[in-house]
Amino acid sequence: MRSFHLHGIHSPFAFQLTNEVLRSNASYYAYEEIEAIRSKLLLTRKKIKVEDFGAGKKRANQRSISRICKNASQRKAFAQLIHRLALHCKADHILELGTSLGITTAYLAKARPQAKIISIEGASEVSKIAEINLKKLKIHNVKVVNDQIEHSLTDSLEELGKVDLVYFDGNHHYQATIAYFQSCLSFTHEKSVFVLDDIHWSAGMQRAWNELKNHPKVQCSIDLYQIGLLFFDESLTKQALSIYHSANLNRA
Repeated sequence: MRSFHLHGIHSPFAFQLTNEVLRSNASYYAYEEIEAIRSKLLLTRKKIKVEDFGAGKKRANQRSISRICKNASQRKAFAQLIHRLALHCKADHILELGTSLGITTAYLAKARPQAKIISIEGASEVSKIAEINLKKLKIHNVKVVNDQIEHSLTDSLEELGKVDLVYFDGNHHYQATIAYFQSCLSFTHEKSVFVLDDIHWSAGMQRAWNELKNHPKVQCSIDLYQIGLLFFDESLTKQALSIYHSANLNRA
């Protein structure tokens, strides 16, 4: 099923989610302070060492903080959508795979200050800046784990006990995405939601998304092009939706 307008969505669950979360114009106090941090990062030309584990091999190079922020941080509209989603789902056990500079981490933490959040980031200097940014925002409910996702995912899941929301923004490759999904799946419940970034970034990510949305445990998937949402509630009718979001036209 493909739908690009609210009146074309027949599922009450999807209609409510679209109306209250995906296309909501609501603004929250946290938006301004987090975007102020982003603005400063985009102006920071200092270069830091970045370890890249994406292809399974460790490679290090120098990148400016502004470039990292521009290329690796979730764009504002979708980060704010994820903030609203965490609020809507009342997520209290949150796992983020790929902290980067902490922008989306902050949106999650500000949405649910009472939540327990673990965020995993492989690049040591990047994770340090993320922790500084979280401290500036007076965020104290996030544990940033500086390690490769493969090495610390199981321990992080066991520490959380269960997952209400998982944000996948680490290794954007087919095998890694499938492996992370399988690891997290054992800690889900009927109200859990998975958020996957860059689902159409490559043929491999497209393949991973197609497999995951058709997984027997997934009841509803929503393709927003930049990100994809997976829901597990067995009371829902099995459906795959594609919903147009205007944020895809805005690279900010």
